[in-house]
Parts: sequence; C-alpha cells; structure tokens
Amino acid sequence: MIKATIAELPKYVDKEVKVGAWIANKRSSGKIAFLQLRDGSGFVQGVIVKSDVEEEVFQTAKAITQESSVYVTGTVQKDERSPFGYELLVSNVELIHASTDYPITPKEHGTEFLMDNRHLWLRSKRQHAVMKVRNEIIRATYEFFNENGFSKVDPPILTGSAPEGTTELFATKYFDEDAYLSQSGQLYMEAAAMALGKVFSFGPTFRAEKSKTRRHLIEFWMIEPEMAFVEFEENLEVQEQYVSYVVQSVLKNCQLELKTLGRDVSKLEKITAPFPRISYDDAITFLHEKGFDDIEWGDDFGSPHETAIAESFDKPVFITHYPTKIKPFYMQPHPEREDVVLCADLIAPEGYGEIIGGSERIHDMDLLSKRVEEHQLDPETYKWYLELRQYGSVPHSGFGLGLERTVAWITGVEHVRETIPFPRLLNRLYP
Repeated sequence: MIKATIAELPKYVDKEVKVGAWIANKRSSGKIAFLQLRDGSGFVQGVIVKSDVEEEVFQTAKAITQESSVYVTGTVQKDERSPFGYELLVSNVELIHASTDYPITPKEHGTEFLMDNRHLWLRSKRQHAVMKVRNEIIRATYEFFNENGFSKVDPPILTGSAPEGTTELFATKYFDEDAYLSQSGQLYMEAAAMALGKVFSFGPTFRAEKSKTRRHLIEFWMIEPEMAFVEFEENLEVQEQYVSYVVQSVLKNCQLELKTLGRDVSKLEKITAPFPRISYDDAITFLHEKGFDDIEWGDDFGSPHETAIAESFDKPVFITHYPTKIKPFYMQPHPEREDVVLCADLIAPEGYGEIIGGSERIHDMDLLSKRVEEHQLDPETYKWYLELRQYGSVPHSGFGLGLERTVAWITGVEHVRETIPFPRLLNRLYP
C-alpha cells in the first residue's frame, strides 16, 4: 500500500493510496458521501459510493464529524471540476479519533471569536493558504540571498541598546542590567557585514507601540540585509530585485493558494524591477495637489498619505530622501543637502503601506559620534557600534523588510493578524 500526502496525489493517478487526514467538512445522501479531507499539505475531496464499499465503511463516513482524524484508502482520479484537479475514490475509512463539538463550524464567525480560537482557525482553507504563501516568501528569501552571495547571520533578541530609541521597546532585566527585546537587528548586522561582506538576518522583532491599525503587530518578523561597499542607489536595486523575486516565486509556486484567496494575480504579475521613485520633496507637493493640506515639509507620512502616493503606481514605489530630523541617527546625509538623508521607504501598492525601510549608513566616525550626541544617546552603550567606523570603515547600506505586511500585500489579506500564525496585538496575548 502506498502511503501519500494530499500534495503527492498527482503522482499516483489511477493507483490506490492511503492518506492520513482530518475531516474539514462533509455531506452525504443515501447513496454517496463526500468528505473534504485535509492533511496540512493540501485539501482534496474523497468520494464514497455506497454500492462500492462495505456497509460499515459507508456508515462510518456518514457519521464522521468535522475535524475527526482518519486514515482514508482510495484510488486517485483526475477531476477537472476540483480546484486541486484530483479527487479520491474512497474504498475504506479508518477512524483514528472522533472530534466532538468542534467550535468553528462552516458558518460566519466574529473576528474576536476566531482570534480566541486561532489555534483551530489555522486549519481553515483560507488560513492554510495564507500560511503556505508566507512559507513560500520565506523559502524564496533564503534562495535569493543565498544565490546572491549573502551569509545568514542571527543577531541577538536581547539587547543593551536601542537602534531607534527606547520609547517603543519592551524593557526587561538581564540579571542586574537593563535589557530590551530587539526592535531591529540592524546595528549587529552592520558589524556582521564588516566581517562577511553581505549578510542577512531573519528573525522576530518587537515594538511596544500602542497601535490598533490593520498594519501593526507587537511581534513581527523582519528580513534585514546589510552590505559593505554598497551605496544608496545600489541598495535600492537590491531591494527591488529581491521583492520582484519573491513575488514571482509566489506566482509560480502558490497558484492554488492565490486562487483560494481570490487574489487578482494580474496585479502581482506587474511586480518586476525596476520600481518607480519619488523624492520626499515631490511627494509633499503631490499630496498638496491631492488635497492633503495637513501635511507639511518635515512631517512623517501616515497611512492615508502613503496610500494616496501608491495609488499613482501599479508597482511598489520608493519614497526617497526624507528629512534628517525624522529619521534615525545612523543614516548618511545627502552629499549636497544636510536637511535630508540617503534613505528610502518602499510603499506597496493597493493600500498596504510601507514594507521596506532602508538607507545608506553613516561611515564617518566623527559624524556618527556627533549624531549620537545630538540624539542624546550614551556613547559608552554605542562604543562597539562606533568602533565599526574606527577600524576600516567603508560605505555600507541595508534595509529591513517586514514579513507580515509583505504577506498581507501579496495575499490580498486586509489585516496583518491573519499573516502570522499566532498574532500578538495590543490587547491579545492568547492563545
């Protein structure tokens, strides 16, 4: 007997296989039963014809409950009507464990109810599709950076300093010292780039930001590359090549999941490098023309501003050269203008907001020391970071991509809470 996963069934057309699965749903009549089976790798319909099986098998199929676990034996058949393209003509059903009173039934449920049952909600076809796309983005990320000469480096989660100030950090005690949960691995990645040239990290980051918007999580995952001898424009090129690569990988390898989610793939097919660029100065002028009289030069952009800019493009758009005073201390100033820095935010189309923030980093020791002082940071705390400019400093650049916002954009999901297995929100630490 061949034991197979649902994803492997196309290899076994007209052959008998045994599949371990759960019952996602079912319906039956007097002569036929349809079992919607899932096993983590995918979903398939099992068809049981009463006249073709023993009476006990048919009665088991009729009585089986949602989310019961089973071993199903059957013959794989092509089925053009199925989204998967195949079905299973079942000859036997073995009950492993009967599920009773499963709380998430095939009806509408409120968001809070579903979030309280997130450990079960993940089993649904829609959530399964989102998680599979998330996995593909991660897989493609490793592939892209490995193929382009980057080394994976893991920065610490517990840190003694804050790259962007302590106001949005979770503080804790590290024995008799103050410590923080990392809001970014960037400073450590800069050190790694001075050792390994081109590096990237992928790990959890934390922001103690009391925000309830659909774009924010308290705990989220970041991809953070850093590159020695790479200046501002080269940094933008890496970003657009990376994002294009990831989107095209999802289009190639997650067709069924995107269809399940009802995603308009024609919009994703346009996501190829290069991406358009607009300066902060021009963005301010554009927003004034669009009626955003509340925004002034020197203000940071909010979600409505980013969305208005993004609507003018069908690809992600770089907003470049933000004012120095609203950006972190480590960003390299423009060579001809001290009031702006060599940075860019990458804004996703369709109202999904910023997915990447990046910049060229200051590589001059004196200037960085001055910035540390201006931002009232402790020079002793940042001594190791300053030393990167003391011993063989070079121009270098990097960026950070927020995984969950990227998943939301590519899948078309409205809220980032569906893009991570167990979201941590302002008022949610369960399950």
